[in-house]
Amino acid sequence: MEIIKAIKIKKSYGNIEVLKDISLNINKGEIVAITGASGAGKTTLLQVLGTLDQPDSGKIIINNIDISILKNKKLSDFRNSNIGFVFQFHHLLPEFTALENICIPAWIGKKNKKQTEKRADELLDFLGLTNRKNHKPSELSGGEQQRVAVARALINNPEIIFADEPTGNLDSKNANELNKLFIELKNTYGQTFVIATHNQDLANAADRVIHIADGRIV
Repeated sequence: MEIIKAIKIKKSYGNIEVLKDISLNINKGEIVAITGASGAGKTTLLQVLGTLDQPDSGKIIINNIDISILKNKKLSDFRNSNIGFVFQFHHLLPEFTALENICIPAWIGKKNKKQTEKRADELLDFLGLTNRKNHKPSELSGGEQQRVAVARALINNPEIIFADEPTGNLDSKNANELNKLFIELKNTYGQTFVIATHNQDLANAADRVIHIADGRIV
C-alpha cells in the first residue's frame, strides 16, 4: 500500500536547480535508502518529502493527503502526528534528560503527560536505555544519544520516519547497531523509513535503494 507519492518535484535555491522532476512512490512498511554523492540532492529531497521544505513545483501526497493544501498550523499538526525525524546531529536539548528529550514532540502535541512518559519508558526499554533515562546528553555516548533521538522520533507513533545520514557521526559498531534497530522497528511497529545515507551497509539492508545523481533519480 502506497504511503508517499511524489510527482514531478522541482526545487531550486537561487540559480541552482537541486531537484529536477523527481517522481517516486514509497510503500507502507518499507525501508527505502536514498543514496548519492554529496550535493546530489538527498537531504533536500528528504526535507521536501518530510514537509520541512516546500517544492517549487510538483505534488507530494502522504496517506492520500495532498500536502500542498495544508498551511502553517495544519501542516505542523500533520507533521507532528504522522512524521518522525532522525538527523546526523541528534539535536538533543542539553538541559533535559533522555526521558524528557524523548517526550518533547508529544508535549508539543499537548498529549497526556503520564501516557507520554509511559510510552517513553517503553521506547527506552526497547532501545536498551532504561538505565540511562535520567541522564543528560553530555552523560551519554554517541550511540546512546542517537538512540535517544530515534526514540524521540517514535514518541508520537508516526507512520513515517525520515532519517538524514543517521549513522554519519557514529563509529562502525554503533552504525551497525542503528542499522539493525531500524529493521527491528519496522518489523515490530510496521513503520516506513526513508533514509538518506552514504553508509553502504545501511543501504544494503534497505528494502529498496533510490540513487540520486545531479538532482535526478537514476
